[in-house]
Amino acid sequence: MTMSTTDSSLEKVTTRCCVAGGGPAGIMLGYLLARAGVDVVVLEKHKDFFRDFRGDTIHPSTLELMHELGLLEGLLKLPHDELRQIRAHFGDRVLTLADFSHLRTRCQFVAFLPQRDFLNFISEQAKRYPQFQLRVESEVTDLITEGGRIVGACARTPKGELEVRASLVVGADGRSSTVRQRANLEVIDSGAPIDVLWFRLSKREGDPEQFFGHVGAGQFMVLIGRGDYWQCAYVIRKGSLAERREKGLEAFRGEVVRCAAFLGDRVSEIKEWDDVKLLTVKVDHLKQWYREGLLCIGDSAHAMSPVGGVGINLAIQDAVATANLLAEKLRADRVTVHDLQTVQERRERPAHLTQRLQVYIHEHFLQKVFSSDVPLDPPWLIRLANRFPLLRRLPARFIGVGFRPEHIQSR
Repeated sequence: MTMSTTDSSLEKVTTRCCVAGGGPAGIMLGYLLARAGVDVVVLEKHKDFFRDFRGDTIHPSTLELMHELGLLEGLLKLPHDELRQIRAHFGDRVLTLADFSHLRTRCQFVAFLPQRDFLNFISEQAKRYPQFQLRVESEVTDLITEGGRIVGACARTPKGELEVRASLVVGADGRSSTVRQRANLEVIDSGAPIDVLWFRLSKREGDPEQFFGHVGAGQFMVLIGRGDYWQCAYVIRKGSLAERREKGLEAFRGEVVRCAAFLGDRVSEIKEWDDVKLLTVKVDHLKQWYREGLLCIGDSAHAMSPVGGVGINLAIQDAVATANLLAEKLRADRVTVHDLQTVQERRERPAHLTQRLQVYIHEHFLQKVFSSDVPLDPPWLIRLANRFPLLRRLPARFIGVGFRPEHIQSR
């Protein structure tokens, strides 16, 4: 049972598992452990789950997990859009990149659902279990170490300092993880030559379908239809935002219009640079995901590129594997370093394969796009897939399911 005591401005909590980070990996792991009878405290530094331009794609592999948990029907009652094919515009040519209709999953589509709604939904399910505790406005600042073992985490809250003692601390605090930094875990950077600028523009009658990529002369942008607006992801060379700021907002609006001309009648909706959010893209991974008493999962263990939108779903797969492998041992309070190693061994290969494919796309497609003064011709693989529709199932499998889908095994 989770216990809490207060000593002046220091609150002390004892639990079985402390999860740092209330993103997809952290909330899903907290839910699965509580469901399996494990006391768990999830620490989230923000006061809620609202963050603009977070990844909003729920892929078929995650929807399959929702079905296995008996939550799919409730999840799909939330307002969402469904994507069954991915298309790209190369100049005037429109080509299909992926077709999800042949996946052997219950849902043969990608659901576009605001991440805050997904996290609220899972956390509400988790709160049904007395073993689950979500602490918002609790930012993890350090780890507690005794005799070389991690035995807890320190957090900053509006009411003072919080100390959570736990048999296992799980770092699920994202690509800029405080946990992995404080644990001195070695990070291997695979390099990412791109950043992404996120902004919104209104969606109007006569616009293209809900999701597509647009390849222009030296430009690449993805537009995701979200009800009455487009969520726009404009891909740039890493570090080039400052140069754009110097040229001015009007010049940037002109860039957007050159890439997707139909946006010309609404690009003025980008009124100031604060309307444009920078995603600094990282592709890295930990050499070792664990120490005694500590495990990192999701972006904390392997930061993903936005290519394919697979990061959320990989993080959730990590959480499922962690619960499958550790729930019973956590309940019995006998998790060993070997058990933590087993989690890495199971999830490391699919993460690395995904990153390698993302890096290949960075180097062999996006770099060519940036270097071209004219709209790039479709790569031969995409042309081949449009000639032989059967080949569209391969990217659909990579994006929709991944290299090693997990299934619910924890009771």
